[in-house]
Amino acid sequence: MQEKNGFVLRGNICYSDGSKKLVICPKSYVVCQEGICRGVYQELPKEYESYIVKDMGDALIIPGLVDLHTHAPQYAFRGLGMDLELLDWLNTHTFPEEMKYADADYAKKAYTMFVEDLKKSAVTRAVIFATLHIEGTKILMDLLEASGLDTYVGKVSMDRNALEGLQEENAEAAAKAVRQWLLETEGRYEHTKPILTPRFIPSCSDALMAELKSIQEKTGLPLQSHLSENPGEIQWVQELCPNSSSYSDAYYQAGLFGGDCPTIMAHCVWLKEEEISLIKKQGVFIAHCPQSNTNLSSGIAPVRRFLDEGLSVGLGSDVAGGYSTSVLRAMADTIQCSKLRWRLVDAKQKPVTLEEAFYMGTAGGGAFFGKVGSFLEGYEFDAVVFDDSELLHPQELSVRERLERLIYLADDRQIKSKFVKGNLIYEKNEKNS
Repeated sequence: MQEKNGFVLRGNICYSDGSKKLVICPKSYVVCQEGICRGVYQELPKEYESYIVKDMGDALIIPGLVDLHTHAPQYAFRGLGMDLELLDWLNTHTFPEEMKYADADYAKKAYTMFVEDLKKSAVTRAVIFATLHIEGTKILMDLLEASGLDTYVGKVSMDRNALEGLQEENAEAAAKAVRQWLLETEGRYEHTKPILTPRFIPSCSDALMAELKSIQEKTGLPLQSHLSENPGEIQWVQELCPNSSSYSDAYYQAGLFGGDCPTIMAHCVWLKEEEISLIKKQGVFIAHCPQSNTNLSSGIAPVRRFLDEGLSVGLGSDVAGGYSTSVLRAMADTIQCSKLRWRLVDAKQKPVTLEEAFYMGTAGGGAFFGKVGSFLEGYEFDAVVFDDSELLHPQELSVRERLERLIYLADDRQIKSKFVKGNLIYEKNEKNS
């Protein structure tokens, strides 16, 4: 529950002020007032002296992490099929698993596991794929709403090139299902929002994309999908969309690529120059998924280029292409993959820094939600408190050094408490430690 009016956390506070600036405030105070951050202070201002101060001791306090791309139904088989490339992996593992979510009992059992994991993680915001099943997607949304997390959830649309039983009859039927889902969930949630979700161009006909554009124009809903993840996938899109100059252009021609349609595209590993320019022009968010790109042998995305171009970039776990739900792990993977790209692919693209990776996992992805992912004044108050005392070391470490070790070494066991919009949604105790 949120403290009436406001409260204060005291500890070692770390947050981003832009993509290259990491602000470190040892033994300081961060103020929450009605779910909004009112700044970080070395000494608590008099106007906040009446607020309850929650002293976190020597703990690290960081903004809540943002997972800009993950698949809830794939949580059940994370860690499997890691020797396959994307298209074979989809047909062998993903589609057969997602077919099971036609069974509401199975959906509830599997989604409960996913949501419980997410709630106990450092993630406070997430953008999530469900399946094409309406009832299963509503079950996922119900569970997420009860968790206190702030999320976008998409009922997947797909009317071609899938397994029998996991493909909508035609574009009209697929669009009707989206409208039904939106009608049945309208006004039902406070923290869980719908997002249009064409799986990717290979599974969505031109007619279906036109239907989704019509829905988007009437509702103003954002959209999430996949872009340029794998060379085989890109070649397939070229064959399916011969009148498009690129994978990005196929979405653009459909009117579902940024601009008036807030858009997240996951991966973006193999973009052409003109696609990067189009993404920048249209304000499309890129969800960088380094673990998945590695596991499925997709490639190394040019994240340094994205950052230098001023593109909007966040991080995605991309479960189950990624086997971990940890966005801290995604930060470390981002740095490591960028080093390989610098050494093996393009010596001009310097590796991503700690500051930049931390920014992408907090304020970078958080920008899709608004003023989210930092402790700058006016941002929504999402915070995670880490007790890193079990990450043993014999030497004295600065707060920045401790944060770096946290990114590489921490897991859920170090989380002490978690707040979303000022509400305490998770606190470690003997029962859940």
